[in-house]
This record gives sequence, structure tokens and C-alpha cells, in this order.
Amino acid sequence: MAPKAVVTGASSGIGAATVRRLVKDGFDVVGVARRADRLRALEEETGARGVSVDITDEHAVRRFAAELDTCDVLVNNAGGALGADPVAAASPEDWQRMFAVNVLGTLRVTQALLPLLRAGGGGTIVTVTSTAAFTNYDGGGGYSAAKHAEHALAETLRLELNGEPVRVIEVAPGMVRTEEFAVNRLRGDREKAAAVYEGVDRPLGAEDVAECVALVVGLPAHVNVDHLVVRPLAQAAQHKLHRGPLFEP
Repeated sequence: MAPKAVVTGASSGIGAATVRRLVKDGFDVVGVARRADRLRALEEETGARGVSVDITDEHAVRRFAAELDTCDVLVNNAGGALGADPVAAASPEDWQRMFAVNVLGTLRVTQALLPLLRAGGGGTIVTVTSTAAFTNYDGGGGYSAAKHAEHALAETLRLELNGEPVRVIEVAPGMVRTEEFAVNRLRGDREKAAAVYEGVDRPLGAEDVAECVALVVGLPAHVNVDHLVVRPLAQAAQHKLHRGPLFEP
């Protein structure tokens, strides 16, 4: 029987790319997200199963977990950023929403599926955070705070599961250009969203991060990659970004 993987935030971006990549690797994949229409399209494309779940709803998460017989891999990918305002002008509601999805959503799904991951004799939890989980920047207070908390969750869980055959891995991407991340953050302003990546020669794509997830999942069970940071070559650090050509056309 194929090993089972659950991927949250599967309706677009890194989550959808991870579903495609794990299906390619022979996993029985369950993609979780709120948008049922997108999940249906992903089902038709990949053969993965899509389940519409709001991970901020504890009862919905528990119902979903109760329907699963096994879970060998959990990819906590659901998240996102809202707003790019300075702390002095930031919306508490935006911060609350970012914590609800990035932190508490990850906590709920992890808690609900941990018994299955433990029962399988060797489970893997991959949490997709961000370089914002360890480096702050102007206008990123709420998102960075949420990702710092998500990093703390993963690191603490690794300590607490030491001695059990469950790997806890964190993948922290830098600049990734996806269809929705910057647009959602900038409240639908596509011009401002495009400017984020302007002049950057090959920012990461969702598929690049999915490859990293597949890499760490596919390593032997005794190999735990605690923290994998992945950036485009043009980004040396959160605050150091080259805009201009790097590669031959």
C-alpha cells in the first residue's frame, strides 16, 4: 500500500505543487484546503484526493482526522501574509488572521494527525515556514511574528518527540513567486505585487519548494533535516536582493 501524505494549503501555490510532486513519488496524497473547486481541479489533474477543510476550525480538523486510517507524512503548508503596514499602523485583525492560519492552524492539524504519524512506525512532519521566521523586515511585523511562532512550534515539537520515530522538518523559503501570495498580501493590487519581483532573475517558484519538500521526505528515515533554508540565487539574505540579470537568456 502506498504511503499516505496530507498536504495543507493544497489549493494553490506551494501546496498544489507539493501535491503534484508527492503523487509523482508514489504517495497516496490527500490535499486539504478551503476552496473545494480548486481541489476538484487538482484531483482531476493528479489523482490525489481533495478534502475541503478550514484549518482554523478545530471541529472540522478533528472530523477530517477521524476519517483517515493512516498518515505517514504531514506537510503543514497552509499560511499566508496579510498587509505590509508598519507596526504603528498595522491591523490587529490582520495579525489575528495570520496567527489563526499560520500558527494555530498548523498546531490543530499537527495535534489531530500526530497519533496516526506515531502509529505508523515512522512518520514525517514537514512545516513550511519562511525566512521571515528568523529575520524581520520593514512592513513584515505580523507575518514575521507568525512565522517565528510557527518555527518555535516545529523546534519544540522536535525536542518533545525525540526518542520516537517521527521526524520534524522545517523548510524555510525566501522569495517565492506564486500566483497569489503577494497579491493577497497587498489586498489584490497586482501592480504592487508584480513590483515585488521586478528585475529579479528567476525568483523561486512553487515547484522549487515542492522539490525541497520531496527531497527531505525522501531521505532515509533516520535522517532528519532540522531546518532547510532555500532562496533564489538573487537573494543572499532577507535584506540583500539583486535586481538584474544573473543568467544567460
